[in-house]
Amino acid sequence: MTNLSSLTNFSNITRSEGDPKVIHSGPSSRGVPDSLARGLGWFSLGLGLTELLAPGRITRALGMEGKEALVRVYGAREIGSGILSLSVDKKLGLWSRVAGDGLDIATVMTALRPDNPKRDNAVIALALLLGITAIDLIDAQATTMRHSRSAGRRRTYRDRSGFPRGVDASRGAARDFKTPPDLRHAPALAAVSPRTSAA
Repeated sequence: MTNLSSLTNFSNITRSEGDPKVIHSGPSSRGVPDSLARGLGWFSLGLGLTELLAPGRITRALGMEGKEALVRVYGAREIGSGILSLSVDKKLGLWSRVAGDGLDIATVMTALRPDNPKRDNAVIALALLLGITAIDLIDAQATTMRHSRSAGRRRTYRDRSGFPRGVDASRGAARDFKTPPDLRHAPALAAVSPRTSAA
């Protein structure tokens, strides 16, 4: 199992010589809804590619032969939802997944007819779809709440100074700054006025 110190050392490998080193990493700003949205996005991409590339297998397994074109359209929709779920606009991606789940459920319900020899497969697919829909709906609501601001509420940054160590610790910090050796003997170009240099 990888421990935190080895991950910290790994992140320091990619830094240049003058860059500050990572001493320890703090908690991730990505919450559970965001992590779940990421997982659902990758799931959408995989499912969408399967529906695009092998629609015949899906329709045969469910006893829905002749609906391959519809399955391909659903595959393209899944890929679009997956891309949105992995983007910064993940709310739209998750809600499009919820809407797509509704279409999938309605389509699979047509395979529950009594004369379908693959009716049992359709029942299993419907149960899976209902479970995925519940996950999508919960995550869409949680992500919307996490990334939305209530109407009329403005963000305030009164408790932030812009100085990482605080204002008092930053006073006089410029006095400790040492001029790099290559700039010590540079000519004072600021003292030369444009008129003087033109003459």
